[in-house]
Amino acid sequence: MLAAAESKAESRLAQARLDSPVATYYLLIGSIGILLGIGLVMVMSASSVMSYQNNQSLFTVGLNQAKFAAIGCVCALSASRIPPRVWQRLAFPMLVFAMFLQCLMLVPGLAVSINGNTNWLRIAGVQVQPSEFGKLGIVMFGASILTRKQRLINDWKHAVIPLIFPAASVLIVLILYGGDLGTTLVISGILFAVLWTSGVPTKIFGVAFGAGSLVLVLLAVTSSYRLERILSVWGCADGAPAQGQCWQVVNGRYAFADGGFSGVGLGQSREKWGWLPEQHNDFIFAVIGEELGMLGTFAVLFLICVIAFACYRVILQSQDMFVRIATSGVLGWFVVQSGVNVGAAIGMLPVIGVPLPLVSAGGSALVTTLVGFGMVVSFARNEPACARALRARSRALVWSLSVMSHPRKRNR
Repeated sequence: MLAAAESKAESRLAQARLDSPVATYYLLIGSIGILLGIGLVMVMSASSVMSYQNNQSLFTVGLNQAKFAAIGCVCALSASRIPPRVWQRLAFPMLVFAMFLQCLMLVPGLAVSINGNTNWLRIAGVQVQPSEFGKLGIVMFGASILTRKQRLINDWKHAVIPLIFPAASVLIVLILYGGDLGTTLVISGILFAVLWTSGVPTKIFGVAFGAGSLVLVLLAVTSSYRLERILSVWGCADGAPAQGQCWQVVNGRYAFADGGFSGVGLGQSREKWGWLPEQHNDFIFAVIGEELGMLGTFAVLFLICVIAFACYRVILQSQDMFVRIATSGVLGWFVVQSGVNVGAAIGMLPVIGVPLPLVSAGGSALVTTLVGFGMVVSFARNEPACARALRARSRALVWSLSVMSHPRKRNR
């Protein structure tokens, strides 16, 4: 009886905390911070051997990721202080900036090719990936356009055409020109999320799905490299030779098998010793499974679900259509990209080179993801009830510090 009463009391307490006006705000900050911390540790561990083989310090890649994490956190903190109305006004400039960066890929001498994909720019010694800024640009521009077109949302000529043509289609063509199919899928997920949340008629999704599937098939059959990657999902069964496109898939499975339930220990991965390519980026989830085991992978998946849940709460709590659509765009970006990365790591989806948000190495991806979440945090903190609660807590904290620094005030 006593145990049951205590359980009910704890359940009521947990529910009360979730019902707090600041719950979503702190849930976002806490879960994003923990997942980012796990990512920094795992990048440091997974990249150590590769850094050493390149005649560098064991911590070169890890420290570089920490540098971008610090930049991203400063940007996210600044983004969290920007009001939603300002975010809406910044939508078009952000899209133009992303388009400009993507167009620079056509300038000889600036574009950098890695593993057959030309998706990076080297400017003044700094390497950036323009398509990452395109994701944020599509989220913001899509939310802005669809908010202004709410009265015409059932007319696809007014609601859908301005977003798809020329904004998204031009950006996708430029990204595909560099061979990046993975980012194209993520942007498609963003478009689906913002259009669905805005209330676009369901029949439009059927047409879009058919057209998108046709384009993906054409892209696959016209590239032997892409087709080999896609077919590797079915061709790399257990016992298949670890060669060609099966090399990553098979060795990724070995990593999960070696890790078991509790893992071989942090820093003790054997697959990172030249067996698993892109172990600090596309396949970092496999290294987590090897070093931290099933417990580590479940912890990462749990944090992904918590972040997604917090974003969903922002959508439900807000009455501002721009906030709801923009948050759904960030949610679609995060969930689709996480799903594609994890699915590839466990051998359920093709390996198309998509990083795990907040975890995989990559400066551009990390900074833009943190800015996107900073925008969502801004939406959460500007909700009227949350804003009042935060102001009250701030005043209480200031008063407490004042009393502590001036004990005489306490006795008055």
